[in-house]
This record gives sequence, C-alpha cells and structure tokens, in this order.
Amino acid sequence: MKFRARSATVRPVRWDHFPEETVPGSYKQPEAAPALAACPVCHAIYLRGRWQWGVIPPGAASLTCSACHRIADGVAAASIALEGAFEAAHRDEILGLIRHRAQRLHREHPVERVMAITSNESGTTITTTGVHIARDIATAIHHAYGGKLHFDYQHAKAQLHVRWQRP
Repeated sequence: MKFRARSATVRPVRWDHFPEETVPGSYKQPEAAPALAACPVCHAIYLRGRWQWGVIPPGAASLTCSACHRIADGVAAASIALEGAFEAAHRDEILGLIRHRAQRLHREHPVERVMAITSNESGTTITTTGVHIARDIATAIHHAYGGKLHFDYQHAKAQLHVRWQRP
C-alpha cells in the first residue's frame, strides 16, 4: 500500500473561492427597512423580508426596490452577450425565448428584470437587474440551441457576465 506524503505545497492553507467584494451597499436591502413598504415606481411590496407582487396595504412606507434603483442608475447586475452567425440568423426566435423567460421570472420575482436588449451586427447584449434571471436566460438559450456557454462572476457574486456563442 502506498501513502501520499502530505505537504503544504500540495494543499493550500486557505481556500478562497471568491474575493471579499460584495454587492454595492446602495443596491442591498437596508437593514433598517420597514416591515411593510411599497416601491413607488413599480408598486412591488416589501413584506416579510422580500419583495413580492400584491395589493399595496394602507400604511405602507415608501421604499424604492433594488431593481428600480438599478434601472434608474443604469447599473446592471449581469450582462449576457450572444454571439455567432447562428444568433444573427435566429435572432427573432432567441429574443422571443428571452422575453418569455423574463416575463415568467418577473411574475414570481419582482427584482429580477431585463433592463435592456441591444442588437447589432456583432451580436446581442442583454442587461439584467439580477444574476439569477441572467443565468436562467442563458441556460434556457443553451438548452434550446446548444453552443458554448461561459459564466464569469467578476466581483464575487455581485456581478455576472455570460457569453454564449454558436458558429
């Protein structure tokens, strides 16, 4: 029986998967948020620690949700780049799939929204207010059309860049 020698060079002393940077404080939910609040822009309700859709109850405080805040500032949490000749040939179908997935997620999660979709001859770029909707849209496109999919979490889990391409 052979035994491997344990060495400090084989195993690092500490495993750091992501840097310590986090979501900018202005887009996080404040710790002193009221128990019941409503967004004056999109009319989502902050109740029991999360944003949800519903009728605004009387006496609700006014608090802008992180999605409306990001849209107003123009700061996306994630971006998806779609590239390749296949994307240009099937752009309308892919955009239909993107809109369908975005509407489906928006009904359940008010802060997960598509900010902008821009297309040109080099490809299509989609910016979103959350990383979950970007990941969902990218995996739906990959599942439907194949191709290569690459996820890049730049600032810990605060920002995501997705690249999909199919020649």
